[in-house]
Amino acid sequence: MIISSPTDYREAARRRLPPFLFHYIDGGANAEHTLKHNVSDLSEIALRQRVLKNVESLSLTTELFGRTLAMPVALAPVGLTGMYARRGEVQAARAATARGIPLTLSTVSVCPIEEVQKASAAPIWFQLYVLKDRGFMKNALERAMAAGITTLVFTVDMPTPGSRYRDAHSGMSGPNAAFRRMLQAVLHPQWAFDVGLMGRPHDLGNISAYRGQPTKLEDYIGWLANNFDPSISWKDLEWIRDFWKGPMIIKGILDAEDARDAVRFGADGIVVSNHGGRQLDGVRSTARALPEIADAVKGEMKILADSGIRSGLDVVRMLALGADAVMLGRAFIYALAAGGEAGVANLLDLVAKEMRVAMTLTGARSIGEIDRNMLAL
Repeated sequence: MIISSPTDYREAARRRLPPFLFHYIDGGANAEHTLKHNVSDLSEIALRQRVLKNVESLSLTTELFGRTLAMPVALAPVGLTGMYARRGEVQAARAATARGIPLTLSTVSVCPIEEVQKASAAPIWFQLYVLKDRGFMKNALERAMAAGITTLVFTVDMPTPGSRYRDAHSGMSGPNAAFRRMLQAVLHPQWAFDVGLMGRPHDLGNISAYRGQPTKLEDYIGWLANNFDPSISWKDLEWIRDFWKGPMIIKGILDAEDARDAVRFGADGIVVSNHGGRQLDGVRSTARALPEIADAVKGEMKILADSGIRSGLDVVRMLALGADAVMLGRAFIYALAAGGEAGVANLLDLVAKEMRVAMTLTGARSIGEIDRNMLAL
């Protein structure tokens, strides 16, 4: 398959992956209305085309949490990334480092913190969930700091897992799930060899390091369901704010009042996100929620956004709506599944190229010049 645009990677990933893995990353909650609107609402954001603006000297670089990034993009935390390519978190980290942006490592990664940070030539970011087992949270934070990680992304929109019906249909969960996954692997021999055989161990590396025993894929859904904490409140996060000395980003903000609470809490940034439409179906798309949140807290903290971003043009749209930077989730996983490290690197090149085209044709010479004046309202 010829890859000529960022969106080509989705079909390439679908062909390569066993269905249980493709639908796990591709699906959303309930009837998937929010998942669809994340993409469609963003695609409908119109930009003002400007001419004769002299954009010969154009830069994508930006400053974020004390680091200069080659473009205002980070790779989002995605659970089980190591199941999409051989030691997938390591490959993604290498690609991100080579392109001058950070990877955010998920709590429920296949590769542990130490393996991924060692493979990266620059500090990665680490994502942590609110969990009942505070001992695990403290252990993960200590290990992250020991590895040299300085930026924490704290996900707060998952006090309980969303209703993801595709997983039961695909074999990720439900009756006879293990047998169905094995059969699917047999029918996808390229993936079975590269990841199924050569990508071992297939466990949740960070959790296994804490428990002292493997936490297999079979335990993944049950472990998540048993450890997410619906009783959490802002007060319960204070010990983490005191413990963590570097930048702390709150991920999962979709309401302006919650954004103001994050400012009061002392967060350094937020990620405006509906978890890619995987949690509460029927909530607003990120593109719809972002402007109101930007009006509430712009300038008081850094604003990142995710959910629905599939291209460099989408990155520019999110910046125009009020984000300082974005996170790519599904987009980079599709590329990783299709082409490993080289696929992610190529995706990021395509995103940068699309950003340059969009900025040239809207008259923006720098990331700081992308604002709502670029929107055709």
